[in-house]
Amino acid sequence: MIEKVNPSHPDKVADRIAGAIVDLAYKKQENPKIAVEVLIGHGYGHVVIETSALLEKEDVAFIVERMAPGIRVFIQIVPLDVHLANNQSKGMRCGDNGIFKSVPLKEEQKALSKIAREIYTSNPTDGKYILDEARLIICQSNAKTTDLKNTYPNAEINPLGDWTGGTDVDTGATNRKLGSDMADSVTGGGLHGKDLSKADVSVNIYAFLKAQKTGKPVEICCAIGDDTIDGIPYQDIVNIAKDYIDSVGGFEKFAEWGLF
Repeated sequence: MIEKVNPSHPDKVADRIAGAIVDLAYKKQENPKIAVEVLIGHGYGHVVIETSALLEKEDVAFIVERMAPGIRVFIQIVPLDVHLANNQSKGMRCGDNGIFKSVPLKEEQKALSKIAREIYTSNPTDGKYILDEARLIICQSNAKTTDLKNTYPNAEINPLGDWTGGTDVDTGATNRKLGSDMADSVTGGGLHGKDLSKADVSVNIYAFLKAQKTGKPVEICCAIGDDTIDGIPYQDIVNIAKDYIDSVGGFEKFAEWGLF
């Protein structure tokens, strides 16, 4: 059983905004340290940024306008805490405590990811989808139920009828759809809005890739300041995560669908 939401779901819009701000930090500074929280909905937005990179509110506001046009956004940018900054002063070390469990994807989960992307190609608006052994449930805004029924005749489509989604009828917050992003994997933190020194990003990616490669569950825990995790230097884990982020096109693109 798995649920996916698409990149126009309000929670994913928040993730994408946070990801785009992290992308901006990487353009401004090599290996920045940054954490971003985003809350949007009903014409308003709040963005809180802790960062080592020098960011301008105007640039952040442009990112929000690009993805959630017309909202009134309040932006708070503060320097990174000095104690956290000192954690990285002598090389790359784990940026937080964390627990991580990743498992190989099931065929059912891969199938729903494919269906969600197919629907989004033709209907790039708010949508969410569930698949288990017995039911395919498609809730797609701004799309005619009859049209979707022609393509997916055995699905339950828009059970309450046609609907309009987005941030005018719902709120969005960063890292609220981790089940959609990670399937059966488990984490103590969130994937989005953070730089690669954060274990929530790098170790989650590393564990997920290892589980898919080995076909076995992966369980890892770490403490802030660790320089070795899972028997390898933390810098190597960060490099693996960076290669993955680069391969999908950056943090904003990563936020669209998560890990699968």
